[in-house]
Amino acid sequence: MAVAEAPHPFRPLPLLTLLGLALVSLILAIRVGSVAIPLNELWQVLSGGGSALHQTLILELRLPRALAAFATGGLLAVAGALMQVLLRNPLADPYILGLSSGSAVGALLAMLLGVTGILVSGAAFTGALISATLVFTLANGGGSWTPTRLLLTGVIISSGWTALVTFMLAVSPADKLPGMLFWLMGDLAYSTTPWPAMSVLVLTCLLLLPLGRSLNVLARGPLQAAALGIAVKPMEWSVYVLASLLTAFAVTTAGSIGFVGLIVPHMLRLMLGNDQRLILPASALAGGSLLTLADTLARSIIAPQQLPAGVITAMLGVPTFLYLLHRSR
Repeated sequence: MAVAEAPHPFRPLPLLTLLGLALVSLILAIRVGSVAIPLNELWQVLSGGGSALHQTLILELRLPRALAAFATGGLLAVAGALMQVLLRNPLADPYILGLSSGSAVGALLAMLLGVTGILVSGAAFTGALISATLVFTLANGGGSWTPTRLLLTGVIISSGWTALVTFMLAVSPADKLPGMLFWLMGDLAYSTTPWPAMSVLVLTCLLLLPLGRSLNVLARGPLQAAALGIAVKPMEWSVYVLASLLTAFAVTTAGSIGFVGLIVPHMLRLMLGNDQRLILPASALAGGSLLTLADTLARSIIAPQQLPAGVITAMLGVPTFLYLLHRSR
């Protein structure tokens, strides 16, 4: 039976507003730094002119980093929105459920074995998939999961991955240790190739657009979704694998950055409602903007020293998580 749902009224204003915020965050990320870049000079460089110093700063350093931050934030926010649909729980997040930690273990193990390139992404994806399988299997003890059981299982699995990360750091060569630690805390300093993550973010948004109605029905519960003609299990597994893949790409781009997938979808639902046809693209734009601004703040607040962007998102995410936990009682 076909899914019966009223046609979606197109609402361009929220998306246009978020698109404007995304452009502002990217411009700020490029302009702010040890050498401030005026808007006219920024335009000249992007048009193919400008001084050699500004060309190097913008095209080789700040622009790739800003795009990597935007792509990572967008991937994490979309993954969080998908997990919240799957679990029908506003506290679901790739970081809290252990996906980020599992992905980090896979990536670090690949690095320790000397693997580079796409194989690191593959190892991170495998780690995220193993972590999600463990969490869902262990939390599904009585035939179905409860939010409390799922969150507790996710925290325990995440703690186990953290112990493995600590072990791998302890046996790592001393010259690699500082870089690995910063990477684990969510550092974008080495993110010089943003295009793989950006490509995955764009392709994911295009892929999810026709699935918005089905995700809306799935968010109401599996029984109602099945009654309305949704193939529930294939849909749930597709969402689960896609969220793991997005998390893996985000972790391999910028390390383990928490709470973006928790904060952004929840705030957007409060402002825009729970229509996934709007929430998913809005999450990509808002998550990207949030992490871009967080990274700009992280490299400016104690300049010339730099903080990992994950420190800023954690400062925002911890009180938000406690607030949501208090509301869910």
